[in-house]
Amino acid sequence: MTNISANNKAIKELLSKAKTIAVVGLSPDPDKPSFEVARYLKEQGYKIVPVRPDEQEVLGEKAYASLKDIPFPVDIVDVFRRPEHMPVVVDEAIPLKPKAIWMQLGIEHQEAARKASKAGIQVIEDRCILIEHKKHF
Repeated sequence: MTNISANNKAIKELLSKAKTIAVVGLSPDPDKPSFEVARYLKEQGYKIVPVRPDEQEVLGEKAYASLKDIPFPVDIVDVFRRPEHMPVVVDEAIPLKPKAIWMQLGIEHQEAARKASKAGIQVIEDRCILIEHKKHF
């Protein structure tokens, strides 16, 4: 399994090579953690791809209703959805062939993580991408 949750070197390498991050569950509400994290990542130079049904754009970026609707590759799928949504998120992410699926703090799903790993996708669970980025850069 390629779960890299505890591997700081792998996380640093992933974040240094990634350019495009799809943020699943990105809220347009500036008070929500997903908005704060995505804004920070955008300020760091990443291309942010909001994935949020019923939104046209978030943070000035075109929003997509689901991962299936994104017509270009993404490097990381960063997830702000409850754990029970992870199997669907992983199923939608696999065809995009991201380098990693990143489950934010409090999000873990063993079965979804195993499926992503089997598809050759790195998995980070229960970690905040903003905290990890600040730690390494």
